[in-house]
Amino acid sequence: MNSVRLGIIGMGNIGSHHATYLLDGKVKRVELKAVSDAFVDKLARYKQRGLRVFADGEELIRSGEVDAVIISTPHYQHTSLGIAALKAGLHVMVEKPISAHKADAERLIEIRKQHPKQVFAAMFQMRTESRYAKIKKLIADGELGQVVRLTWIMTDWFRSEAYYASGGWRATWKGEGGGVLINQCLHQLDMLQWLLGMPSRVRAFTQLGRFHDIEVEDNVTAYMEFRNGGTGTFISTTGEAPGTNRFELAGEMGKLLLEDDKLVFFRNEVSMFQHSKTSKLGFQKPDVWKIEIPISSEPAQHAVLTQNFIDAIIDGVPLIAPGEEGIHSIELANAILYSGLIEKTIELPLDSAAYEKKLNELIAASRHEKKVAQVSNEDFTSSFKR
Repeated sequence: MNSVRLGIIGMGNIGSHHATYLLDGKVKRVELKAVSDAFVDKLARYKQRGLRVFADGEELIRSGEVDAVIISTPHYQHTSLGIAALKAGLHVMVEKPISAHKADAERLIEIRKQHPKQVFAAMFQMRTESRYAKIKKLIADGELGQVVRLTWIMTDWFRSEAYYASGGWRATWKGEGGGVLINQCLHQLDMLQWLLGMPSRVRAFTQLGRFHDIEVEDNVTAYMEFRNGGTGTFISTTGEAPGTNRFELAGEMGKLLLEDDKLVFFRNEVSMFQHSKTSKLGFQKPDVWKIEIPISSEPAQHAVLTQNFIDAIIDGVPLIAPGEEGIHSIELANAILYSGLIEKTIELPLDSAAYEKKLNELIAASRHEKKVAQVSNEDFTSSFKR
């Protein structure tokens, strides 16, 4: 294969973004051949460009027009469409989350195991950012020593009522399966587990519709414990302005601080553990060096990850974000929300059946009247810089 015929299922904000950079030639050795959306008015401009258009995603999958698909529909369809595409012999890239909840992710991954020759990728584009790659290398090289604490304040996700009114599926148990955790924060949760691994337990406090007329969570504070004894806090909301994005990692050899597009390493001259045991003074800290680590922003994160997907199909190169790894962020999102809903500490691995049962109860009990309104188009790509 010298070129991949690609289809996109779901032409909302993110699906149309994928189509734009593909049609602009930002990804090599691929041809966008077909798109699909249930709202056919979104398809006319692509038909004018010579693409095949479909009102049904599974029809596109069965069409024979494509070798691979990007699935960018509402969350619950990720599992069913992903399974259909894999069974049809297609390579699959799924937007975040790979499924609406862990049990569905397990179902999708089980089918993927039956089709090992097909490429299965997840769209976690923050993995292409140099800032996180450098943090990961510092941890792996032992520069931080034992990591003892993380703090991530991610409140720079402000959304207005107009955002939630832009789709009937948004911010509903039935349509989305949650709020800020599953929609906005999946990238941060993927990054958290990519850097540090999964926590062993979570206790969270969540508020449903705290800032908006929605039935799902829009304000979250979570406490985590890791198997090495380390602890962490994760705070997020879509109702706070101007908001903050501050990621801090403390280790025995100092701390890393990522904020305002700057990465700074406050490095202890000696291990704080060693200093504590050997110092003859009660209040003296280790000497600290302040090191500013140069970072850059990847201007085309999604295109880079899609290029990796295409290269994996043609050349067999390793995936930056294998689809199977998408289960970790959705499990963490589910565990945080579940803890808040039942007001208990959740041990990980999460009982996926118990969470699915709780989610189905919320769907069945929902009486929220969703207001849907036409909103103006706007550029949402600035939200990628996280």
